[in-house]
Amino acid sequence: MRVENDLGRDSVPKLVWRIAIPSMLAQFVSVCYSIVDRMFVGNIPEIGDVSLAGVGICGPIVTMIGAFSYLVGIGGTPLMGISLGERNREKASRIMANCFLMLCITAILITTIVVPLREPMLRLFGASDVTYPYAEKYFVIYISGTIFALMSAGMNQFIICQGYAKVGMTSVMIGAVMNVVLDPICIYVLDMGVAGAALATIASQAVSALFVLRFLLSDKVEVKLCFGALDPAIIRRVLTLGFAPFAIIALDNVMIIAMNALLQQHGGAQGDTLITVNTIVQSFMLVMTMPLGGISGGTQSILSYNFGACRSDRVILAEKYIMGLCALYTGILFVLARTASPLFASLFTSDPELNALACKAIRICTIGAIPLGIQYAIIDGFTGMGQVQLSLPLSLWRKLVYFVSIFLLPVYFGAESVFYAETISDFVGPVVSVAVYLLAIGRILRKREQN
Repeated sequence: MRVENDLGRDSVPKLVWRIAIPSMLAQFVSVCYSIVDRMFVGNIPEIGDVSLAGVGICGPIVTMIGAFSYLVGIGGTPLMGISLGERNREKASRIMANCFLMLCITAILITTIVVPLREPMLRLFGASDVTYPYAEKYFVIYISGTIFALMSAGMNQFIICQGYAKVGMTSVMIGAVMNVVLDPICIYVLDMGVAGAALATIASQAVSALFVLRFLLSDKVEVKLCFGALDPAIIRRVLTLGFAPFAIIALDNVMIIAMNALLQQHGGAQGDTLITVNTIVQSFMLVMTMPLGGISGGTQSILSYNFGACRSDRVILAEKYIMGLCALYTGILFVLARTASPLFASLFTSDPELNALACKAIRICTIGAIPLGIQYAIIDGFTGMGQVQLSLPLSLWRKLVYFVSIFLLPVYFGAESVFYAETISDFVGPVVSVAVYLLAIGRILRKREQN
């Protein structure tokens, strides 16, 4: 069987491009789920701004729940990739089967635990009496479709892991195109408002999930999805490896939640307005970080396969190209933040004052975009090689810097200064990551070759 990409024999530069670009585009399209929702919600007549604030409060909670798909998906695929590099297909099959069951169990637990706690959660995370009704409607419907969100994102990683990056991209595009079509129908034609946005999203994710599972059950893949008993040893390794990317996404969203709460606390009468601004800013940051994660996360399959095959030369070469591609992408977004932010903000609001505030915040948050790209490449690279003992502390270090900044800055410099927390962490975090990478990578590869 000739796969789309031969991870062990194809040219490394071509592999990086052939896997990174579809993975990046898949994540870029995936961003449409939240951005399209916010764009249509923000333009609802008369209540657009407060509806957008309500959906924005739900945004980080929803993304945090989606992070569980990365906990299992990105936790399992490096193990599967290493097993394939070792030519152990039976072990690779067991890893994927366990991850499927883990996603099913996680979806059930999230749905049953989170829905009853929705009001105290949304209130804690910045919902006011004005914005709560909109946040609550969106939240309840979206959480009801958790199984589709986790399956479409989590199991799609096992398609990419086997070299089918274009198929992985197609699965995401199917859902995103459906979302774009269904959003205006549900929000405007059926007059469902924010509830329609949530319904359109979960319907789109359901179709994407069915596409993913059908492909993994077909004869087109080297390792098909099968079903078996849970293996505690596999579960433990998946959770250990997946915790780093999970922590990145989860803590990113905890920080957004904290930002919303602090903006409400320190913003006074402008609290709801600043949360709306933050919703627009975080939408732009999703355009940067999600495709960036597609590059660094999608190409993990190259690193894990060749690490498993003890091909250190291919690992080093791939990492260089991955870092370069991450820096190139974030460099482009750095420029766009300074040239196209007014156009981007206008997708969400027609208020010129709101647009100006959002543009200023976007430019502040993207000052450290290029170092952030290097950070992603290093951390996901370590995770792809199973080196969670390095990737996790490096992730947590950057988050710690961010957390300290968002709590201290508004106390001394006012509510709007909280946006500088992103810039501070995007410089301090990567400096440490680069130093650790240069010191550790040679030792890691030598140790692998000796085993």
